[in-house]
Amino acid sequence: MSGGEVAGILVAVFWAILVSFIALVLVRLAQALKAATKLVADVTEQAVPLLADASATVRSANTQLARVDSIAADVQEVTANASALSSTVSSAFGGPLVKVAAFGYGVRRAIGRKGGPAEPERVAFTGRTVGKKLPSARRGGRRTRGKG
Repeated sequence: MSGGEVAGILVAVFWAILVSFIALVLVRLAQALKAATKLVADVTEQAVPLLADASATVRSANTQLARVDSIAADVQEVTANASALSSTVSSAFGGPLVKVAAFGYGVRRAIGRKGGPAEPERVAFTGRTVGKKLPSARRGGRRTRGKG
């Protein structure tokens, strides 16, 4: 065997190994492409019903939001009507009721003074009335309940 024949055999073996390696890579690439194709088909098969359900849910939510919007508008209108009614009643009856209450207070005070001479009230600098008897609740003594 000459040097050229040995070199030819080495090149042939190298090419055989290279072709085998490329064939192995192509087989693995084909398997990966088959798996990716199957995965995409499965995802598409499952995604279409999910998208249909999501679309139906969004439509239902939009309908409910429209209802809530109309309810909120009605509540706002009722609130405005109640406010107007309140201000009307307040302006119609507020003034006369205050006058009746003031008149009743004046009558009670006049009847209360009729029984005896009026004591002059003395006001100290702090704004408290001096010389007047305190109501029984403010006299200070505590009652003990159930302790005897």
